[in-house]
Amino acid sequence: MSRRSPAPADTILTSAPVFTMNLAQRWADFVAITGDRIVAVGDTASVKDWIGPSTQVVELNGGLILPAFQDAHAHPLHGGLAQLRCELHEASGRDSYLEIIQRYAQDNPDAEWIDGGGWSMDDFTGGTPERSLLDTIVPDRPVFLTNRDGHGAWVNSLALELAGIDDSTPDPSGGRIERDERGEPQGTLHEHAMDAVAALVPEATPEEREEGLRLAQRQLHALGISSWQDAWIVDREFDAYVALEERGELSARVVLSLLWDRDRDESQIDGLMERRRRGDLERVKADTVKIFQDGVVENFTAAMLGPYLDGSGNETSNSGISMVEPDLLNRYVTALDAQGFQVHIHAIGDRAVRESLDAFEAAQVRNGRRDARHHIAHIQVVDGNDVPRFRTLGVVANAQPLWASLEPQMENLTIPFLAPERARQQYPFASLRRAGATIAFGSDWPVSSPDPLLEMEVAITRVDPANRDGEPLLPEERLDLPAALEAFTMGAAYVNRLERDTGSIEVGKLADIAVLDRDPFEPGAGPLGEAKVVLTLVDGKPVHGDPSIGLD
Repeated sequence: MSRRSPAPADTILTSAPVFTMNLAQRWADFVAITGDRIVAVGDTASVKDWIGPSTQVVELNGGLILPAFQDAHAHPLHGGLAQLRCELHEASGRDSYLEIIQRYAQDNPDAEWIDGGGWSMDDFTGGTPERSLLDTIVPDRPVFLTNRDGHGAWVNSLALELAGIDDSTPDPSGGRIERDERGEPQGTLHEHAMDAVAALVPEATPEEREEGLRLAQRQLHALGISSWQDAWIVDREFDAYVALEERGELSARVVLSLLWDRDRDESQIDGLMERRRRGDLERVKADTVKIFQDGVVENFTAAMLGPYLDGSGNETSNSGISMVEPDLLNRYVTALDAQGFQVHIHAIGDRAVRESLDAFEAAQVRNGRRDARHHIAHIQVVDGNDVPRFRTLGVVANAQPLWASLEPQMENLTIPFLAPERARQQYPFASLRRAGATIAFGSDWPVSSPDPLLEMEVAITRVDPANRDGEPLLPEERLDLPAALEAFTMGAAYVNRLERDTGSIEVGKLADIAVLDRDPFEPGAGPLGEAKVVLTLVDGKPVHGDPSIGLD
């Protein structure tokens, strides 16, 4: 409720409905801001109480005022850095990729390697592009291009030669070398099979990383995003965030998820604790650890409770890869939990999800229950028996909703290879919500679009935005608009430990606000993914805005 101000507000946003995400006051007519805080949220009749001679009144003339969005799982530094490399994320189709790669090689004659990525598996037969395609256009330099989800790479013959990978090279633990009919490396490397080549690619400089982070921050602010959790942080990325924070260039609030090295044991925890200490800054917190428990369905490395199919309905002998043995996962999670870390686990298959939940349960048994806010990211396939365990254990379901549709990768590289009972258990958002789980949404950018409006459209429709007349994927798992908005505001703020100050528009909270060009609650507003953010405030200051709005 609005209350009478002891002094006029600095800024008032009005002439657009306010959807607050505050259950006690869902809707309002204006927001008043003084300094970096919200001082009033009320109806039109009380707005005049907050206007003084120096108050800037912003008449929005429609749209919708919302809490700024937060992304619970993204890789912004990688997304920004990708724009400085051979960038394929915005392209589609083999010929388009080859044209971009060839042009990049021609435009960068001094580049020792051609590196970058963003190709989509569904653009190639079996999801596995061949090295011969790259050999034709870049014969003189090694090429290393990760796919859109980062779980595979497309390389040329020279890259394989430099890494010592040939027909006699065994598949590494946790990885697979794609091979042709003669047994020779075909040009696609999955999971840890990428490591031997990736280790040879020249690292980005500190200056490049910092520029990539600046680019990413501008892009995310333009989408209404004020805060995020960066889900892959090693020393180099850590240093870039700290550098921008120390120079006052970081306007976002960021949780850094420190990468767990699966080839080491608990001895690495001391180093993680030191990074947490160094990363305890005003806008950066490094109190989360990221563990990969499996791969992805498309290359058959997501860990399943039963075998994959061969595409013709027959069972194979493969049920995916548990990147960390379950007993070790229990031990590691328990040790991290004992030191007060939040644990963030990548789990796509139903076995990986169960192993992750088991590990969190083991930590609770050993350490006792605390406000840990551990979370499992991606949760593509969740066995029905495990859905209620999220609420029981207090584990957050960290989901990437854009993937929950019948897009080509789902239709061609996923459903034909899953047993029918598993295909029916994909992205169970509504089931998790009914079971009382906290849901936080993230984009996994640059794996997929960082646009929360596009992501939420799919959560609501379960239809591919590129084919809005298409069939939905498991429509019974749709969310409504308020639930989708909650997952990208209060849900993500909760997992980021920011909900006391952000995630809703309430008196006393920080003025992190997004304004849309339309009100998606109104009939005829059009697809949510077509809406645009016209203004983003962080701490009451504009970090993105349409100049016609007139906010200083």
